[in-house]
Amino acid sequence: MRLISYTGVTVQVVGLSLLLILRANATADPNPILALTSSAFENQGTIPEQYTCSGRNESPELRWTGIPGGTRSLSLILDDPDAPIGTFVHWVIYNLSPTTTGLPEGVSATASIADSEQGTNGSGTIGYTGPCPPPGKPHHYHFRLYALDQKLKLKAGATAHQVEAAIKGHVLGRAELVGIFAR
Repeated sequence: MRLISYTGVTVQVVGLSLLLILRANATADPNPILALTSSAFENQGTIPEQYTCSGRNESPELRWTGIPGGTRSLSLILDDPDAPIGTFVHWVIYNLSPTTTGLPEGVSATASIADSEQGTNGSGTIGYTGPCPPPGKPHHYHFRLYALDQKLKLKAGATAHQVEAAIKGHVLGRAELVGIFAR
């Protein structure tokens, strides 16, 4: 396309604008990176006592960004692989809407957030149960968020194992936040 200008300025402005648009499109990230954070603690940081069995035993606030295109639901699993009896599950929540950007502090076991379901934790109850390691060495608590290409066809109260089996082959993105706690 050829632009005609009396002063020659129009061609330069249009050319520069087109170059900037092309450069912006070339650097736009078509596949955002899923990220999980909390205002309560940083990755690999200490989980404050209020979120543990030594405190109020309430869930921390969580936020996420970078939901991949095509995401139909989100699932979150919190577990402690350092538990002496093997990996202990502290929280399972699934079928969160991909339009949600986080979970507030203190999600109750009966909370319904964006049509989600809460699963059964390692204590055999629904909802969050906070870190509660035996006295001694610190434990690492893994909050894992999964972006999925479908809603899970699971009944309320599903276990982490059931969620993990159902998400196989459907994960579009994964993010992890690790908190540390010792008593």
